[in-house]
Amino acid sequence: MIDFFLEFSFNGFLKAFMVLFAVIDIVGSIPLIIKIKEKNEVNPIKASLVSLGIMLAFLIVGEGILGVFGVGVRSFAVAGSLILFAMAVEMIMGIELFKDDGHGGRMASIVPLAFPIIAGAGSMTTIISLQAEYSFINIALAIIVNILLVYIVLVLTKRIEKLLGPGGIAILKKVFGIILLAIAIKLFATNIPALFENLHGAH
Repeated sequence: MIDFFLEFSFNGFLKAFMVLFAVIDIVGSIPLIIKIKEKNEVNPIKASLVSLGIMLAFLIVGEGILGVFGVGVRSFAVAGSLILFAMAVEMIMGIELFKDDGHGGRMASIVPLAFPIIAGAGSMTTIISLQAEYSFINIALAIIVNILLVYIVLVLTKRIEKLLGPGGIAILKKVFGIILLAIAIKLFATNIPALFENLHGAH
C-alpha cells in the first residue's frame, strides 16, 4: 500500500489531468449540455458518479480486457493517439468526424451525458494510453479531479455560458484542440518505436 502511494508524482498527475481535461472537454461541451438540459432533466451528481465509475472501472480492468484480445498497452496507446488526433482535428477545424447517435430521454444524466459525452470512447482510449506512461495512482487522481470539475460545470452550466459567451467557448475549444493535437503526436512518437521493436523481436 505504501509503495502504491509512493508511485504518486505531482508532475505525472498534472500531465495525466491535462490530457484527460482536454479529451473530456467539459467546457467545450457546454452548448451540448445546455441543449440536453432543455429537453431532459439532468442530475449533475448522477452524471458525475456514473462517469467516475465508468472511467475507474476501465482504468482497473481495461488492460486486462486488452490482454484477452492479445493487445498490448503500447499498441493501444498508438491506436489511442490516432483517435486523439481525430478529436483534435474536430475541435480545431470545427468538423464532425464522430457522429452523435441521438440518445436521450429520462436517462439523459447517464445516456448521453455520462456516456458517451463525458466517459466516452475518447476518454477510455486515453485512460488506457496513459497507462503506458503514468502510474495507476496518478491517473486515478487525475480522473477524480476531472470529474469534480465536470460536476462543477454541470451545476454552473448556464452561468459559465453567460460568462464566456459563444466566442469564449469557441476559443477554448480550439486552444484545447491544439493542446490535444500536440499530446496525440507525443503519444504516437513515444510508443511507436517500442511497438516496432516488439514486433521485430517477435520475428
